[in-house]
Amino acid sequence: MAPILSLPTFADAAKGISVSPLTSNISFGHSMLKYFSFEPGYINLNNGSFGSLPKPVAEFCVQHAARVEANPDRYHRLEFAELLTAARARVARLIGADTDECVFVPSTTAGINTILRNIEWSSGDVIIKFSTTYQGVERVARYIADTHSEVTLSTMELTFPISHQEILKRFREHVVGVKASCQRSSRIYAIIDSVVSHPGVALPWKKMTQLCREEGVCSIIDAAHSIGQEIDIDLASAQPDFWVSNCHKWLFAKRGSTVLYVPKRNQHIIKSALVTSWDYPSPKDSPPAVYDTGFVLQHEWPGAIDFSPYLSVCAAMDFREKIGGEQAINEYCHKLALEGGRRLASVLGGCALDESPSTELTLNMVNVQLPLPPTPSKELRGKIESFLEHELLRTYNVSSVHFFHGGSWWVRCSAQIWNEVSDFEYLGNALNKACQEARSKFFAD
Repeated sequence: MAPILSLPTFADAAKGISVSPLTSNISFGHSMLKYFSFEPGYINLNNGSFGSLPKPVAEFCVQHAARVEANPDRYHRLEFAELLTAARARVARLIGADTDECVFVPSTTAGINTILRNIEWSSGDVIIKFSTTYQGVERVARYIADTHSEVTLSTMELTFPISHQEILKRFREHVVGVKASCQRSSRIYAIIDSVVSHPGVALPWKKMTQLCREEGVCSIIDAAHSIGQEIDIDLASAQPDFWVSNCHKWLFAKRGSTVLYVPKRNQHIIKSALVTSWDYPSPKDSPPAVYDTGFVLQHEWPGAIDFSPYLSVCAAMDFREKIGGEQAINEYCHKLALEGGRRLASVLGGCALDESPSTELTLNMVNVQLPLPPTPSKELRGKIESFLEHELLRTYNVSSVHFFHGGSWWVRCSAQIWNEVSDFEYLGNALNKACQEARSKFFAD
């Protein structure tokens, strides 16, 4: 009988790749580029959008696929569930949660869909969102309101820069105002970013969660940018009602890996996984299911899918431990975001969005003003965004995010372990040229 293949470990995944620096002197910056598959000359300052897969993690996924194909029946019938549980346990420890409060879903958007589509909506219910809520998530909330006439949306305006203290003050005022306009039987749900996408700024989400708890509001935390960028998440202490975070953006897992946290007190709300499958316990079953909603079990088997994105979180966390661990990684990236942002602002002749002494809005992303005129027209803004994106990628081979906020144009940069200040300087020079062309093209009159 052929031997059973073992799950490839970090060491197995690293075979054939020069990983010796991982066990000796670690130096963040351009020396880390050898562990990623970027094409020569490409400067990636946009890790926050799509993430980047280290070579050892990519090799783990290749070897995992080989294990599956070596004996698909044995893998799917006897092995994968145990591996998935181990991966859930690993990520649960990182975020300070119980293993059986964490499941994997393909994306944060899928996680938000899972939550909102399972809620049994009633007349007078309200969903609070923000003007800066990620568009994909905002569309989910809009869909719920469109298909449930009894649900209304309430938008709280946020324009940055603004202090955490002021955000909390305005949020409390908004919640109190919504409650005053509702029936006593109405339920209020708040979709809160841990880190806003555009602009890339950190919110005081733990204190906002506490405020929700005090006011009887259900907190739904869009933490797409948290894992791998935010230290000491500690969900057992923060106690949000729901929380979902991508593992591919900042943790270095394979794309298609997201953790959905639902505390046991709320698992009865999630009656079905987004993909209803074998383990959905219908109340009309005969005999009826004796367990609860089977939250973990329902998310274990959505069908025959590639489980490597979910399992890759273990290889990703191994990689991060080998290069110094969460604290060292984030200290480097945070410091670089601040230094790189200052250098970029100097090159562009503008300012960083967060210039407060506390830099409380800044984790590992920085936002810098662009030399472009105000653009009230939404259609024109779309054309300018597309132009800048194409110009930077096609002409200068550098990536960043560009957006209009608070009457000004901004660029968002993600600082990562492979970046140095010189990357920000290169981007600034490229943006100066691209913005000059944009002014001639779109503001000639």
